[in-house]
Amino acid sequence: MAMAIILVLIVIASVLFHILAPWHATPAASNWGSIDSTLFITLIISGIFFIAVTLFMAVAVIRFRHKEGARAAYQPENKKLETWLIIVTSVGIAAMLAPGLVVYSDFVRVPNNAYELEVVAQQWQWAFRFPGQDGKLGKSDIKFVDSVNPFGLDPKDPVGRDDVLIINNEVRLPLDKPVKVLLRSKDVLHDFYVPQMRSKMDMVPGMVSYFWFTPTKTGKYEVLCAEYCGVGHYNMRGHMIVEEQDAFDQWLNSQPTFAQTLTTAAKPSRDSVLEKGRLLVEKYGCGACHSQDGSASLGPGWKGLYGRTEQFADGTSALVDEAYVKESILDPKARLVQGYPPVMVAYTLTDDELGALVALIKSLGAAQQDNEPSASEASGPGDDLAAQGQRLAQSLGCLACHSVDGSKGVGPSWQGLYGKTEALADGTSIKADEGYIKDSVLNPGAKIVKGYAAVMPPFTPSDKDLNALIAFIKSKANADADTSKAEPGK
Repeated sequence: MAMAIILVLIVIASVLFHILAPWHATPAASNWGSIDSTLFITLIISGIFFIAVTLFMAVAVIRFRHKEGARAAYQPENKKLETWLIIVTSVGIAAMLAPGLVVYSDFVRVPNNAYELEVVAQQWQWAFRFPGQDGKLGKSDIKFVDSVNPFGLDPKDPVGRDDVLIINNEVRLPLDKPVKVLLRSKDVLHDFYVPQMRSKMDMVPGMVSYFWFTPTKTGKYEVLCAEYCGVGHYNMRGHMIVEEQDAFDQWLNSQPTFAQTLTTAAKPSRDSVLEKGRLLVEKYGCGACHSQDGSASLGPGWKGLYGRTEQFADGTSALVDEAYVKESILDPKARLVQGYPPVMVAYTLTDDELGALVALIKSLGAAQQDNEPSASEASGPGDDLAAQGQRLAQSLGCLACHSVDGSKGVGPSWQGLYGKTEALADGTSIKADEGYIKDSVLNPGAKIVKGYAAVMPPFTPSDKDLNALIAFIKSKANADADTSKAEPGK
């Protein structure tokens, strides 16, 4: 009886959860509201079967429960019951499949007045191509792909000369105009997905898949890759902006055409070398792991990198010059920068391509030196060591338990920790100085802070790594103090 009650309660709770849950899809921003209807039909049919089967189990548990002296009757088959089960399940499966097949047929039946947009996927970025004034996309082939021509357009095809190239992760579309989306992948499986548009389709290397939709609401919508495509998959994001036709036309006219990119590449100037470097970054997906604005990413950022001394995982260091940059591209595992995982693959580039990438990285370093204060002006002598400590804390997983913004974590927060007196679980107290921090890292179970569990394992970093961690923790104490001074009443 208890089991039957539990089964009935599961049915009631499942139905109420669906009705009352706040997690529902956002309203469709395209003409494909029929996809939501199809999903709802599938949910209703699945729900009916779930309720029927579960309630049948509850009835069976009550009706056929064990009784003293009773024996179960052996019944090898029941043709009538089997026939009805086959009919009912077949009807249910057909009812779930039919709406999806109808919608998919419409999904790939493109109207005659739709214009084309090509989406090109590559680890781990998006690129887009629109037809030019002639309204047609030019021919493309993998054999034409290089640093100057990342889309692989045929230079001899006059139709493609005016094609508009969008070599970044943001694309725009006009409102209420149907668009045929052509999907290509240059390396591995990807999946183009814009949730609000209800647009989703796999991208298979060597094939061109397609679908169509009509944007019906202005706004900015996120573009995602819905197929795992490597370590940078999480960062393969972009945006689709839907706007009025006039605004779209103005934006489209400001984008470069294929002919213009060829002309730019032919100019023997420093700018053309840098542009070649940028195209290589787009082609090989370097920007997915290396930022150019100083933000943290999977690999070292390129802003201010050239000319800097990098600390390596083996305890050595080296100046970032042309030789080091080239070596890092051709053999990235030869010297691993401290605090970053060894996930970069080796590339085989020509001398010209290597020179273009070095020039681009060098330009980012020069920009920082020209436009920003020097290290001696902008920071104290311990800032480089603190940065090493931050990378070390990230690589060792320290920041999973110790926050740096004062928020509650598994362990004490590092914001304002250095110099503070900590109350310990044994009733004593201690000042958080260098000696205490070293002891806490090497033997964390010796002095447990009150209110925290003894879950931290011991670490055995080198003296240099310990000093870097202490410098980082000190920097968070100083930041906290500076903030306190700046706030009134502190």
